[in-house]
Formats: sequence, C-alpha cells, structure tokens
Amino acid sequence: MVFLRCLVCRSMRAAISIKNISKSYGALQALDDVSLSIEPGEFFGLLGPNGAGKTTLISILAGLVKADRGHASIMGADVQSAFREARRMLGVVPQELVFDPFFTVRETLQFQSGYFGIRNNDAWVDEIIAHLDLTSKADSNMRSLSGGMKRRVLVAQALVHRPPVIILDEPTAGVDVELRQSLWQFISRLNQDGHTIVLTTHYLEEAEALCQRIAMLKQGKIVALDTTENLLSQYGSIKKDGEGKVDLEDVFVNIMSGGAL
Repeated sequence: MVFLRCLVCRSMRAAISIKNISKSYGALQALDDVSLSIEPGEFFGLLGPNGAGKTTLISILAGLVKADRGHASIMGADVQSAFREARRMLGVVPQELVFDPFFTVRETLQFQSGYFGIRNNDAWVDEIIAHLDLTSKADSNMRSLSGGMKRRVLVAQALVHRPPVIILDEPTAGVDVELRQSLWQFISRLNQDGHTIVLTTHYLEEAEALCQRIAMLKQGKIVALDTTENLLSQYGSIKKDGEGKVDLEDVFVNIMSGGAL
C-alpha cells in the first residue's frame, strides 16, 4: 500500500507557529511568553517535567484552551480565528486512554472520519488499521482491547483525516516494548513521508533517538531549544572522564536543575 504523501509540507509556512503565548489559571502561570516555530517535516521533541506547561500548550494548539495572550497557528491557520482549518491540519494523540466503549475499532475510526466531514474513507481506514497491526481487532469492541491496543487506536484516530501535523502526547506510556518498537517504526515512516511530528515523552531515550530538535519547558518557559546534536555536544563536559557518554537524560537533568548552556 502507498503511504499518504504530505504535499502541504512543501509550503514555506511553519508547520506550527507559537508567538508570545501566555496562559494562567488563577495564580498559576502555566505558560509565560512562549515562542516557538516548528518547520514542516520536522520530528520535534517537547520535553519537561510534570506541570511544565506541555499539556496546556498542546491544548491551545488543538483549540481546547484559549491563550490569554499571543497567537498560535497550524500550517498558517490561526487556531482561534481559523479554527476549522487549523483543526483539520492537526492530529493529536492524547496521553489519556479516551475511547467510546460501545463501538468496534472500525466503527470508531469511521465516526472519527465523520467528525471531519469525510465520507467514503474506508480504504484509508483499512490502510491505517493494517499499518498499526489492528486488522485482527478491527471488528472487536473497544472495551475488549488491551491498553497498548487502545493506544494504537488513538494513533489511528489522529490520522484518520490525514493531517500534515501530528502531536503525540506520551504515546508509549504503559505500552510494552514490542508495541513501542512497532509504533515508532510507523511514526518514523510517517515523518519520512513528510508529516511533522511533535513528541512529548518522559522516555528521554526515545526523544534522543527520534527528534531532530528539542525544546525543554520548565515552569511555563522554554529553557532550552536546539538540535538534539547540539544539546548533547554543549553538555559534553557534564560527565567526568571515564563516566561514559553524555545522553539526553544527563542534559535534561542538568537544565532542569539550573545548569546553563
């Protein structure tokens, strides 16, 4: 089967543009003047400890939360003033296992297609099901699936309307090693086909292996933004001689503890 080719990624517009975004919940400043641009076709990592503001930022991009200040766009479409266009350009895989217990896998994806006004989408639904190794479960009720299989369905739901930009919020949380490997093979192939991928994860070895650039959030602010290669090289002196090679976890711990670039 031929994979979707993401033609819109050839545009000169940023896949995701975030300009001076701030958001607070009462006295809590969740995001503080965050600016970020992610280019079409990038595999981008958004890292930070719990409470850093990652989920708030994703929610703003998905149109679920309105920023207090600033602007955000997906492929040039403002997430507020051009919500419908922006939402069609974006697929989000949530961290939580959210599913309708009354439908099969295939029905779930058919309904998801309908939410975007897409008719006669069965061929693409079948292709997604096959590539996520869900064929044997296609007519199974969602309640009967394991946690790992449910997470695969969430990935399928995010892809069913063929978005050029995909955000993965902790996609491998609670997933066994075999499922993690097959999921990353599939996501990597989507990226090679031109999709822009944004990943949040606490498995830093995943981010190091997959992401071309990384932003680190701490208390609502970006405290590091660079290529993965540059981050690793700039922190090459963290470990003393004989202690082994610096990895992204070393860099992350150092930055979160107040280390300077």
